Amino acid sequence: MKGKLIILAAFLLNLGHLLGQNDSLVKYDDSQLSPLEISQEQLQKYLDDDAFDYEITKTENGWWDSFKNWLYAIFLLLFQSLFGNEAAVGALATFLRILPYVLLAILLFLIIRFFIKANTRSLVYTQNNPNVVLLSEEERIIKTANIQQLIEEALAQQNYRLAVRYYYLFILQLLTERDIIEWELQKTNDDYITELNESKFKSPFSTVTLLYDYIWYGEFNIDKEHYGKAEKAFSELKKSILDHV
Repeated sequence: MKGKLIILAAFLLNLGHLLGQNDSLVKYDDSQLSPLEISQEQLQKYLDDDAFDYEITKTENGWWDSFKNWLYAIFLLLFQSLFGNEAAVGALATFLRILPYVLLAILLFLIIRFFIKANTRSLVYTQNNPNVVLLSEEERIIKTANIQQLIEEALAQQNYRLAVRYYYLFILQLLTERDIIEWELQKTNDDYITELNESKFKSPFSTVTLLYDYIWYGEFNIDKEHYGKAEKAFSELKKSILDHV
């Protein structure tokens, strides 16, 4: 026991001696201090530097930002379930980078598919419907075709509605050949009636135009009897045009 007390006493004596020596080593700086002056020009340099702008501007999120944050949280949960918590953020970042290109590819695919289906549907409809005369065919028929033969073929098939269609094109062909009208693909039937304002053909042409619009664009299927009544008006106008000098 006495040995332990002696050791403790010796330790305390040495500690006091060391503390006394440290106090003697402390040096105090009593030199005069002068404040550093900064000019307004120097201060303005720092004020204009964005690196020293610590002002925090708080902006409110709009509905679009809220929606994106919500969507991001949904994707993050999904990727966490697939890749784990650590790899989810990196995988999601990669996915978000390629997402616009994926959406663009899907959009192009849908557009191409739509036009393919539309063209296919139009082609099938045209092949299955003998009454259809494509607009691209109208110019060829009026300028080059033997329309009277087309009328006879339609009548042979008892397709009286198509015969009316060809008869009307035949009237336009005759009026064009005799320079009574100037036929153009983009013109309407009303345009031709306007061209005939000063002509004796205006009234009969208006009559056959009304019949044509009613039968063809109205999609009314007519029988032989009704065709005979319509054909009479067309035939009289055809004879008047052929007699025109």
